Amino acid sequence: MSNITELRDRCAIVGVGETTYTRGTDKSSVRLHLEAALNAIQDAGLSPKDIDGYFAYPHGGVLAEHIILNLGISDLKHSATIHMGGAMAVSSIQHAVLAITSGVCNYVLVTAGRRGYSEQRVSTMAERAGLTTPPLFSIINEFEAPYGVFGVTGFFAASMRRHMYEYGTTSRQFGAIAVACRKHAMLNSKAVMRKPITLEDHQNSRMIIDPLHLLDCSLETDGAGAVVVTSAERARGLKHVPVYITGVAEGHPDRPFSETTKVVMTELPGVRKAAIRAFAMAGLTAGDVDLAEIYDAFTWICLTGIEDIGFCQKGEGGPFVEGGRIELGGKLPINTHGGLLSEAHVSGINHIVEGVRQLRGECGERQVRGAEVALVSGVGDFGDGGVMLLRR
Repeated sequence: MSNITELRDRCAIVGVGETTYTRGTDKSSVRLHLEAALNAIQDAGLSPKDIDGYFAYPHGGVLAEHIILNLGISDLKHSATIHMGGAMAVSSIQHAVLAITSGVCNYVLVTAGRRGYSEQRVSTMAERAGLTTPPLFSIINEFEAPYGVFGVTGFFAASMRRHMYEYGTTSRQFGAIAVACRKHAMLNSKAVMRKPITLEDHQNSRMIIDPLHLLDCSLETDGAGAVVVTSAERARGLKHVPVYITGVAEGHPDRPFSETTKVVMTELPGVRKAAIRAFAMAGLTAGDVDLAEIYDAFTWICLTGIEDIGFCQKGEGGPFVEGGRIELGGKLPINTHGGLLSEAHVSGINHIVEGVRQLRGECGERQVRGAEVALVSGVGDFGDGGVMLLRR
C-alpha cells in the first residue's frame, strides 16, 4: 500500500482486558499477562484458538513464546517481542494492523504489564541491571551517571527543568496534571490511588529529583492489560460495537536520546513524528479529538506530549492544562481512568483499554458524553513514540 490513508478504519479493537492492579503480588509476570489476555479474548467473544498473531512487551523477561505456549494458541502465524518501552502498546497496534491488512493474521493479541512494584522497581534501581542495550547505555553510564543522572527519573527531571526555563512553565502547572488524573481515578474502582489530592498536596509532596515531586511521578504497580485486534469486517460480527483504528503510527528520534545527545531537551521527537503520521492517516486534526489518553510516566512527559501532538503550541502546555481544561467536563479530558499517575503503570496499555471503553460508553461516572474520537499516546524511555486515533 503506497498511501497510509488506505489503512484508515481497516481494523478495529474488539476485546480489552486487564488484571487487578496492585502494589504487591505473588503472581509471575507471565501469569499477569495470561490473565489479561484471557480477559480480553473473552471480552471479544473469542477463544485462544482464534488468536493467530501475538505481540508482547518483555518486562520481567516475558517473551512472546511464554504466552503462546501457555495460552494454547494452536495456529500462530506471526509474533514478535517489541522493545519500545512505553511506546510498545501503540506500536504493537500498528504491527497488528499491518499483519491483518496484509492477510497474514485474522485476530491479533497484544499484552503488556509488569511486576512494577513487587520486582521491577525503578525507585530502587531493581530494573537497571537489565538496561544494557548499546550504544545508548554506554553513553549514559560513561558521561551522565558520574554527574548523578541515574535512570529515567533524573533523565526527565533535567528536561522538565529546561522546559520551565525556556517557557516559564511552573511546578503548579505540572501539578494540575497530577490533580486531574487523581480526580478521574477517584471515579475508577480499578485505580490504585483514589485519595483526593490538591495542588498544595502536589507542591508539598516529597522532592524526588528537582524539579520532580513525588506526585509528578507515575506509580510502581503490578498488573497487565491486553487488547484484541481484527479486521473491520470480522469486527462487525462480534459482541461489541467495533472501535475502529482510524490512525496509528510510531516515531523515533534522529539520534540516541540521552541528555548529552538530544538536540532539543523540551520535546518528545518520537511523539511529534508519530502524531503527524497518525493524523494524516485518519484525516483528522487535534480539534476533532474528544478525549485523550496521554502517556504520563511523569507530568512533564504528559504536558510535553500535549504540545507535541498538537493540542497547543510548543511552550503553551502550562497554561493549557490549567483551569480544568483537561478534566472531565473540560475542553480536552485526559487520562479519564487516572493514567499511569493514579490508576496503574502497565506500560501504557491501560490507556488503550480506557480509550476503547470510553468509545463503547462503558465508563459510568467518568464517561465523556458523546465521545466519538479518542487519542492514545505512548512514550519510550529514550524518545520512541506512538500515537493512535480511535473512533466508534
